[in-house]
Amino acid sequence: MPAVESLATAPHTTSFTGRAELDRQFSHLLELGYPDLLGIAAEALRAAVEPLADRVEALPTTSEVSPEDHIPFVLVVSTGLPLDRAAGLIRLKTKPAALMIPEDELPQYRPIEGVEVPESVAYLRTDIDTGTEFTDVRPEDALVAITGRERTPLTISEGIALVTQRPDLLRRNKCFSLLASRRGGQKVPAIWISANAPKLGWCWDRNPHTWLGSASAAFRVAAGEPLASPGSGLPGPPDISPRGCVRTHAGQAQ
Repeated sequence: MPAVESLATAPHTTSFTGRAELDRQFSHLLELGYPDLLGIAAEALRAAVEPLADRVEALPTTSEVSPEDHIPFVLVVSTGLPLDRAAGLIRLKTKPAALMIPEDELPQYRPIEGVEVPESVAYLRTDIDTGTEFTDVRPEDALVAITGRERTPLTISEGIALVTQRPDLLRRNKCFSLLASRRGGQKVPAIWISANAPKLGWCWDRNPHTWLGSASAAFRVAAGEPLASPGSGLPGPPDISPRGCVRTHAGQAQ
């Protein structure tokens, strides 16, 4: 497996007002009616989110992720969330998202081996990278590179959370796969733009696309949990450069 030039960037200081941004994200979920989606009261959701405020303030202030692809954290609501209805609330400007995965298939997507999602109503995904560097890279090769950096890919619910809060990070020709959710076979979920609207669908794991990268993040942080190694429990990569990946011609399956 040939190595390619490292795409690492120099560490940079992130600029965010932790608690204020957490409050903004929580308020946006209230505006979208997330308590009703979850079947709980707004105060119950607030009680689940409030303990995360201390975790936000303790997050690192530097990152090696390219600034244009980076967000320090996103609030993820997972347990009990109907993904089809949550996806339908995503907006890109005024355009609502379209679900390209059959509704009966969506619940069949589960976290891949080694990915442990907190068993809590809400948690944080931190140091997110939308993965533009992995455009025109097969998803299966992107996964090798991501785990080699001791990072973890995003699940469908985490991708929905990201685009719900930051639709500006879903950009034409810089969309992303969600490698942490699979249902068996070679289908990899992804979020992209078509006809100026966001789409939640899937692509083949051995097909690269010039417009589709692979998103990742450092930690999943629940209230009261330590910042453990982000890559713990993930299968190790083959013997390649940890920031390397293999590029193939667009559309070629191997």
